[in-house]
Amino acid sequence: IICSHATIAINHNYCRPFFDKKNDLELVNSRHAVVERLLPINNEFIGNDLIFKNKKRHLAIITGPNMSGKSTYLRQVGIIVLLAQIGSYVPAEKCNLGIVDQLFTRVGASDNLAGGESTFLVEMNEAANILNNATKNSLIILDEIGRGTSTFDGLSIAWAITEYIHNNISIKARTLFATHYHELIFLADKLKGAFNLNIDVKEFNDEIIFLRKIIEGGANKSYGIQVAKMAGLPNLIINRAKQLLKEFMKDKKQINKISSNEFKLLN
Repeated sequence: IICSHATIAINHNYCRPFFDKKNDLELVNSRHAVVERLLPINNEFIGNDLIFKNKKRHLAIITGPNMSGKSTYLRQVGIIVLLAQIGSYVPAEKCNLGIVDQLFTRVGASDNLAGGESTFLVEMNEAANILNNATKNSLIILDEIGRGTSTFDGLSIAWAITEYIHNNISIKARTLFATHYHELIFLADKLKGAFNLNIDVKEFNDEIIFLRKIIEGGANKSYGIQVAKMAGLPNLIINRAKQLLKEFMKDKKQINKISSNEFKLLN
């Protein structure tokens, strides 16, 4: 096993991780150990950074388009932490971390129909397990929370879970939370240890170009219709979806305006 670790580290340019007694996690130009080996020869894996600083910066809210690389980013962080703690070098230019006592993930979508559990119930079971067992030394990876129910139900649950992880003194764990609920980016202004990340994209003639680069700040849309077009949905559906999106966004702006005025009155 150790010889295999050494061979892979030399062949694929891994670095030696360093450990400290803080709950920090610093990665420079980190990569996904599996995905980078499966890319075509003419495609280069785009490395990304991550900085957690104990209680000052420990909860990342990650937004951005479908297919842009959010899930890859989440998983590569988890894999790097696991590799480091079993004695392996890691796919990055630099890796400093405090010991992780437990690695929790809530990713993908699955059900347990034979046991009477829907996809959403399984998602909530997994979330409950994390919230009931995580500590300040844990690493939590959440890839969407609340998508199996109505929009406002899901947003409310995701918002409350984010606040709970941040505010509960027995948790305050290092957390990566990828979401399509763009409303959550405002939590970074409310919660001292929270910050926003998003995956950079470029728009050109109603097309999107994925740059695969994590940058600071929140995204304001998910480009779902463009991704649906890439998948081959009929143009009739794409055009109708664009019309509907404009109408829904008008209603959303009106709701946000009303909510904002009500908040001012309450204060």
